[in-house]
Amino acid sequence: MNLKRHLVYVTAFMLLAITGHAQVYKTAEDTVKLTKEFTEVSNDIANLTAKLEVAQNNMPGYQSKVKTAESNAQNAAENSSVQADKATKGGVKEARKAKRSSKRAYRQAKDAKSANKDVSNQDDKISSLTGQLAKKQERLSQLTAMRASIDEKLSK
Repeated sequence: MNLKRHLVYVTAFMLLAITGHAQVYKTAEDTVKLTKEFTEVSNDIANLTAKLEVAQNNMPGYQSKVKTAESNAQNAAENSSVQADKATKGGVKEARKAKRSSKRAYRQAKDAKSANKDVSNQDDKISSLTGQLAKKQERLSQLTAMRASIDEKLSK
């Protein structure tokens, strides 16, 4: 019950904030401000679109790094396991080799984890840019509607 009430308050606040924040252009004198904001929003959309395309184009590179890193980590782990088996049957020399091999496997696993984190960060960046782009496009459509309304008033 408390959660529902909290959600109602948050929703009401958001609606008030959105309507209070929206700048409304209604008269012919406002066309300069409207055009300025329209240009700024259009430029922001172009920049966000470019950033989004770059992020999406970089994603296959990150994904291939993940595959390579995971494969290397798997191979290093298998090699480490073999060396550890030899070390249990052998002497000090095999134990040293096993230790080096285990360190290598650990570094490879860290690299794979880092590559996965990079992919996750790239996904977050893409979703963030997509959200920002949607907001800017919504504002652009609002500005277009305001421009059409002013043009309609002027043509009468």
